[in-house]
Amino acid sequence: MTTPELGLPMAVPAEGLPARVRIHEVGARDGLQNEKATVPTETKAEFVRRLADAGLTTIEATSFVHPKWVPQLADAEQLFPLVRDLGDLSGTALPVLVPNERGLDRALALGATRIAVFASATESFAKANLNRTVDEALAMFEPVVRRAKAQDAHVRGYLSMCFGDPWEGPVPVPQVVRVCRALLDMGCDELSLGDTIGVATPGHVGRLLTALNEEGVSTPSLGVHFHDTYGQALSNTLAALQHGVTTVDASAGGLGGCPYAKSATGNLATEDLVWMLTGLGIDTGVDLDRLTATSVWMAEQLGRPSPSRTVRALSHQE
Repeated sequence: MTTPELGLPMAVPAEGLPARVRIHEVGARDGLQNEKATVPTETKAEFVRRLADAGLTTIEATSFVHPKWVPQLADAEQLFPLVRDLGDLSGTALPVLVPNERGLDRALALGATRIAVFASATESFAKANLNRTVDEALAMFEPVVRRAKAQDAHVRGYLSMCFGDPWEGPVPVPQVVRVCRALLDMGCDELSLGDTIGVATPGHVGRLLTALNEEGVSTPSLGVHFHDTYGQALSNTLAALQHGVTTVDASAGGLGGCPYAKSATGNLATEDLVWMLTGLGIDTGVDLDRLTATSVWMAEQLGRPSPSRTVRALSHQE
């Protein structure tokens, strides 16, 4: 892995882009939740530690959902204590996903200080993922967010199906804006706009961000979460950066998908994102060589090559 050592990619800054981007690493949670084989707890903990060592400062550690729904993350109680000290040692933020008040109780009992809830912009996905209507899901999250904030926890709101739904097709922008506004009004500190099935295009991204701004949602409170189903994740990310977004979700090695939307393929690969941002002269604080080595190691644990093009190029995989 010598390409970064040779000064490649060459940094050529573009006007109108942020100087720094915070990568919200989701590989250990969103990346592993769709795996058919259960990854050992110790391997997950090592994965999180290697990601932190590569310079990632926000690493989503796990999810406190019922094991029946996401069995791959059934070890949340065992995993979180193994990585919790990263917050004290390196200041690494370790958000965890919670589906309801019971999940919140479990997370808070282990000392979690960053919580995420997950809503849907569409009725079909809300029913498939949460067995509730959109509004019923929001009502369920309201006490979760209120109680988390009362404990001084930072709360992120994930919103799925912001651009397209496998059952409903294109999702009207005002429909997405309404749910975003509701999540912020109940107390979420930030939102992650999810292109769950990877159908977004740059113009659509810009239109949604503009509509959110017009409804009083500030760009600093927004992050983006793109899947690369149609190869659009990086171009969509660039469109978001041009709009002023500075938080981008990504998954080491391009791991991930969604167990409730079978057309959802892997997340935007963190290495591909870092390569593009480095070439734009945007600081991430991430060591690309160390990150690539981590993804190669994780791919070996899973028994298959990484889908990330950057990982393959830097590790000379075919």
